[in-house]
Amino acid sequence: MHRRDLFAGAAALAAAPFAAATAQPAPTGTLRIGMTAGDIPLTTGQPSQGAEGLRFVGINIYDPLIAWDLSKSDRAATLRPGLAERWAVDDATKKVWTFNLRDGVRFHDGSAFDANAVAWNLAKLVDRDAPHFDRLQAAQAGLYTANIARWRVKDARTIEIETKSVDAIFPYNMANVFYSSPARYAELGNNWDRVAERPSGTGPYMVDRFVPRERLEAVRNPNYWDPSRAPKHERLVLVPIPDALTRVSALLSNQVDFVEAPPPDAAPRIRAAGHNVVTNAYPHIWCHHLSFTPDSPFRDLRVRQAANMAIDRAAMVAMLGGMALPAKGMVNEGHPWFGRPTVDLSYDPDRAKRLLAEAGFGPRNPVKTKFIISPSGSGQMQPLPMNELIQQNYRDVGIELEFEVMDWEALRTRRRAGAAAPENRGLHGINNSWAFWDPDIGLLGPAQSAAAGGSGFNWGGYSDAKTDELCLKARQTFDTAAQDAVLAELHGHLVDQAMWIWVVHDVNPRGLSKRLSGFVQAQSWMQDVTPIRVG
Repeated sequence: MHRRDLFAGAAALAAAPFAAATAQPAPTGTLRIGMTAGDIPLTTGQPSQGAEGLRFVGINIYDPLIAWDLSKSDRAATLRPGLAERWAVDDATKKVWTFNLRDGVRFHDGSAFDANAVAWNLAKLVDRDAPHFDRLQAAQAGLYTANIARWRVKDARTIEIETKSVDAIFPYNMANVFYSSPARYAELGNNWDRVAERPSGTGPYMVDRFVPRERLEAVRNPNYWDPSRAPKHERLVLVPIPDALTRVSALLSNQVDFVEAPPPDAAPRIRAAGHNVVTNAYPHIWCHHLSFTPDSPFRDLRVRQAANMAIDRAAMVAMLGGMALPAKGMVNEGHPWFGRPTVDLSYDPDRAKRLLAEAGFGPRNPVKTKFIISPSGSGQMQPLPMNELIQQNYRDVGIELEFEVMDWEALRTRRRAGAAAPENRGLHGINNSWAFWDPDIGLLGPAQSAAAGGSGFNWGGYSDAKTDELCLKARQTFDTAAQDAVLAELHGHLVDQAMWIWVVHDVNPRGLSKRLSGFVQAQSWMQDVTPIRVG
């Protein structure tokens, strides 16, 4: 079966009329969430603050054309229809995607969502000559819209989007692009700064109050188009709390009800207070992207392999209270894309020393390098103690590692700039945890070279002919099983090349107040908070 047929079939099935809901208690209460971010994500449509922005603003205030099914905890999340009821790629060109939009959807301001609204939103992200182009949103969406060449409104319910190149995984990118109201933008004088205070999307929550760096308050959308995601509480409050211990204190003192990434050693205290700590496998790797600029020691394969083999991942897992799994590559063993690497990057300090010696380094001539890290952030786990452990491991084998510490959003800006940017001169690694929920984000984007049409995910400028060949092959393979085989071959090769430093896979801990019920922790970086009841 072709992937396009699979997507179309799933879309048709999920677009069937919703079953009649059983009687449920009326939504009441306020769900207060303590985020790891240092600020409220950008509210105008395309959120900032990484996956946390997508998770709490993107899919709650807005909707994508193609959404994630976050209703199950026992399997990896899959794509489902969002604002588009179905989609298909043209068989002849394999570059023109037709999206059939859902009827009857309205923005929070009451204006209609239609194909013209989709076109307007694509222009704000892609067309620099459009009067409403927004560089802030474009910067956040660029990794998902980079392959869009043009679009055409066929009628009110149908839009065609053409990609620059054949891209079998384009639907995954569309799950990260959100749609704000053209009417609200016009109402507020065509001013995105004013829209930030009064945003209007199509999502299950409507913004009621916005205080930068302090809180965002939203109320349930009583007219939301998808009954399965109608919020089971009346209000949602997002509070940025970047410090992990402060988040836990806020939960224990009843200032918030739901916290992201509590420190592992805080789990017993949370449970002792009668609250819950929930975990689940999900597609996440805590890692360091490496630089391949001329001054980087990591241009040498032996140094990259040694940097991986020097890390005591068992000690790291123990330090994290067991809330992690040792990594042997970008994806976890048992994943369809793991493949058959020929090099084992597990902890082996003696081999790490030998490899460094072969590369010309030793006790009198250690590798000297500097990485960018953050004190917190979306998916960053516990970055300060984790990096300090790596620093000690490296010192033991002959690598002197320094850190430049900065705010999470500042680190993301540095990542988007690329290792060769002037502001990153002299820096050889960046600690930006990563996701592999789809092929583009997880493998192709980070590995494909710029010369081969790679995206901004490739921070360090990694370039390898075999890698580029496999990336292109994966993008042109629409059959799911065949594409998985190509991705497995690619991943095995990337592990042998030690493209990055892969440390541990997270298990996604969250602290939930005993007042909450109904949360289903999906195997995804996205999570659906709408089913949560407060009381």
